[in-house]
Amino acid sequence: MSVRFGPGVRLRSRGEFIAVQQHGRRVGSRYLTVLGRPNTLGRDRLGLIASRRLGGAVDRNRVKRRLREIFRRHQPDQAAAAGRRGWDVVIIARSDVVTAPFTDLRSDLTAALHRLQSGRSASA
Repeated sequence: MSVRFGPGVRLRSRGEFIAVQQHGRRVGSRYLTVLGRPNTLGRDRLGLIASRRLGGAVDRNRVKRRLREIFRRHQPDQAAAAGRRGWDVVIIARSDVVTAPFTDLRSDLTAALHRLQSGRSASA
């Protein structure tokens, strides 16, 4: 597991975000909306959207740090599945995420990612 969350695992351009939003699957959960689309890279990539509705810059940055850490820790579990295609994932944070306990946020995101990758895109 890499200690850094480098540019190879990030969605960086507007076009990448739009492609996932327009052509990907959507899964809703209590704290997040997760959109995903398979890619051909063999690894997952993450993009985060934290609007000003969440609060000030401190709150938005804290939410993004927490989500990146959960996503980074989730990677070794996914890498164990041999031959699995990678996913481009966009996470849109909802307003309750700011006050959510880390364990609740982790279980919420993990469950949403499993539903997304298994094809069950029903909202919670």
